[in-house]
Amino acid sequence: MQIKEAQIDDLHEILDLQKLSYHENAVRYNDFHIPPLMETIEELKNDFRYSIILKAVEDSHIIGSVRGNMKNDTCFIGRLVVHPQFQNKGIGRQLMSAIENQFPAVNRYELFTGFRDDKNLYIYNKMGYKEFKQVKINDDLTFIYLEKLNTVCT
Repeated sequence: MQIKEAQIDDLHEILDLQKLSYHENAVRYNDFHIPPLMETIEELKNDFRYSIILKAVEDSHIIGSVRGNMKNDTCFIGRLVVHPQFQNKGIGRQLMSAIENQFPAVNRYELFTGFRDDKNLYIYNKMGYKEFKQVKINDDLTFIYLEKLNTVCT
């Protein structure tokens, strides 16, 4: 498995993987209109212009992806996905480390996940992310915002 920067030609495959991966979240929250499932290829192409998108590749297939972009002194990380058949093998953790390494000069990293996403919360906590706020979206969904200080930079 290799982690590389995604190219524009990869975006359709990444979007398909994203929709497959976030289906579990849609079931968990009983909401099939969550942004990762509703995102269009045009929106992803726009994100590609101002973000770094990494892909995990095995046997010429994209099996994981993550995005990061910088604003001020913070790297915002999002859309971490791993194909369901390749989960629980450390690929998500490797993608997280790789995206953090793309932004060595930031003071902090920030991301969010749903309050029922126990697997994500576990991984993020193990990687040094700490909760700093919660935002209630509706009766069924609260986002947990986490941050990690960049000890190399600070």
